[in-house]
Amino acid sequence: MAQSGMLALPAVEGGARVAGPTSRETSRDDSGMGSTTVIIGPGLVVAGVLAVGLAAVLAAVAHLGTGRSTVVAGARAVLQLGAVSVLIGAIVGSVLLSAAFVLVMVVVAGWTSARRITPHRSGWWAVLPIAVAPLPATAALVLAGVVPPVGVAVIPMAGILIGGTMTATSLAGRRVLDELATRRGEVEAALSLGFLPRHAALEIARPSAGQALVPALDQTRTVGLVTLPGAFVGMLLGGASPVQAGAVQVLVLVLLLAVETVAVAVMLELVRRGLVRRPVSAAA
Repeated sequence: MAQSGMLALPAVEGGARVAGPTSRETSRDDSGMGSTTVIIGPGLVVAGVLAVGLAAVLAAVAHLGTGRSTVVAGARAVLQLGAVSVLIGAIVGSVLLSAAFVLVMVVVAGWTSARRITPHRSGWWAVLPIAVAPLPATAALVLAGVVPPVGVAVIPMAGILIGGTMTATSLAGRRVLDELATRRGEVEAALSLGFLPRHAALEIARPSAGQALVPALDQTRTVGLVTLPGAFVGMLLGGASPVQAGAVQVLVLVLLLAVETVAVAVMLELVRRGLVRRPVSAAA
């Protein structure tokens, strides 16, 4: 689940899709030329294998220590997306099953973020910032009629927001814990000057927590000039007009900024309260 989201929302109006290939485009698709989607075939497989292989080789040559992880990540992506594609195809017709799948996404994202933040079991608190904003935001979009109440629309939107908050939560948690550990003397100095424990910790940790929002801020600032995010590209490939794709992408970006800001603020407070921490041996 990439932060910008590679799953594209269908362009719908009144419950029906309004953007799609024209009859002329459909006839052109029969030959495989002029198709508005990525062509699945041997070329796609070769491109994927070469990309993973190149990344792994370069990581090994540069001694980055990520060569094996790159290969494993690529293999997992193929297997997981293959399984999820089949699963989503089976559940999108049911609102309850789609909602249950979104909850599974939250749990997996929380587990992933917890492992990145701390080896301590308190890392499971990461589920809170990951869920506290994306789930209400997705529900509000459905209730407002912005996103149709169908699995094929709800699951991608929720996935994009959950993925963004997962990344922001992981970055904020790691940075805040690192900062408080390396600058422990400054925290103690602030306490000696009469600062309350909460204020002493926040004075040190706030700037580091804010750095977790840099990726989302940069992506929003440079969209269209440097990057064409996944939701935009996905809708274009699906046959939507550039205006429709742009409108959805802007919505996604501003929602990501909102939910990630909430996630960072919640994670900062969790660390400040000592609910998320590192083992004593790691913090020493």
